[in-house]
Amino acid sequence: MPDRYLRLTNSGPGRFLARRLGLPQPTPLRRWTPEHPGLDGPVLRLTAGKSTANPATVIARTGLTVHTAPEDIPDDAAGAGSRYAAVVLDATGVRGIEGLREVHAALHPVMRRLADDARVVVLGSVPDPLDHHQAAAQQALEGFIRSLGKELGKARTAQLLRLAPGSADPAESTLRFLLSPRSAFVSGQVIEIGPSGTDPAHTTAPDDWARPLAGRTALVTGSARGIGEAVAATLVRDGAHVICLDVPQAEADLAKVADRLGGTALPLDITAPDAGARIAAALPADGLDVLVHNAGITRDRRLANMPEERWSSVLDVNLGAVLRTTDHLLSAGALRHGTGRVIGTASIAGIAGNTGQTNYAASKAGVIGLVRSLAPRAAAAHGVTVNAVAPGFIETRMTAAVPLFIREAGRRMSALGQGGAPVDVAETIAWLASPASWAVNGQIVRVCGQSLLGA
Repeated sequence: MPDRYLRLTNSGPGRFLARRLGLPQPTPLRRWTPEHPGLDGPVLRLTAGKSTANPATVIARTGLTVHTAPEDIPDDAAGAGSRYAAVVLDATGVRGIEGLREVHAALHPVMRRLADDARVVVLGSVPDPLDHHQAAAQQALEGFIRSLGKELGKARTAQLLRLAPGSADPAESTLRFLLSPRSAFVSGQVIEIGPSGTDPAHTTAPDDWARPLAGRTALVTGSARGIGEAVAATLVRDGAHVICLDVPQAEADLAKVADRLGGTALPLDITAPDAGARIAAALPADGLDVLVHNAGITRDRRLANMPEERWSSVLDVNLGAVLRTTDHLLSAGALRHGTGRVIGTASIAGIAGNTGQTNYAASKAGVIGLVRSLAPRAAAAHGVTVNAVAPGFIETRMTAAVPLFIREAGRRMSALGQGGAPVDVAETIAWLASPASWAVNGQIVRVCGQSLLGA
């Protein structure tokens, strides 16, 4: 359903009215298109403290123009000053209060020179449990970035990447994602980049960053429509062959999606006891690279009015099937060592809770627990990473059926002041699915425009 308020407040009369009445004025997000794939303008690279990662080479490889001081960009003819498409602050060496002062000193002068859809990325270090001064300073960066994301305004975003000691090279795929229009609806996130993903023999950069999944196979559950369809299309755009899975009742729609994408349709009830075995049998001989658990249902009622069937059906589809199929495919060796990616779909409801959704929130919080527990073991034993996305308010047929005032509240209760699109979730999943994202493991990434609900 179109966001009429967003359209109105970005028209001439609507802008005037919104200003006079003090109403929010969300800025339309610019997402990735083949014609306009990158950010407009240079990246400003700054440092606070003594760097422990030296990210200059990695940032330069993104292909963006990089400057290292504000004066690198001269004022334009009108004297207003050029604007930065992104600012990357290397704060990996911040170890105390003095380092936090340097964070302020570096970023304060450039905040008024950000483009309307600018990206702010702070590089931090994993807090050291044996150094409480360093741990305090690095944890302070999390509060800083979450607050900054809420005050930047327009369509600007802010993120914190925590790097393990050593080179910044493992963060390349993540920086490429965050410093692009693909991450338009991701903000206020803390993402840990470790050196301990899969086998380093499989960590080389793709031959073509525009098609990092070329030659790989992905399976997307719930892909007959909505977010699942967008995920399948985005993975195909990135070069993958996609197996589209959905319930037999949606077989006609599923076949249309698979035909359009040049994929394979697999009508299957994901809750069936033998679903894992049937999926394994449908895979190519060399196995599966990407498993996306997108299928999910809602059966909303307050707990006092919720019969057992509504509780159990949601838990079985959203969590039980995820556990069973993941366990089967891992134990069967169906996910390829080194390039295997398991990506679950959690929800902001699983983080913050939601009235009338005790069943749904429990199932999505369960996905988060699965990821945190399984990720390190799957990487060690199978060479497979395990992550999840947690969507917020996404414009789908399901949210279009929500009552008007609740729908409007859901749209506006984020730092970006609007709902996301299915492609926002799809782009985030595509980043996690990339073979170059081997160092991103055990992460829950919210795709919510920095929702005001939850952490």
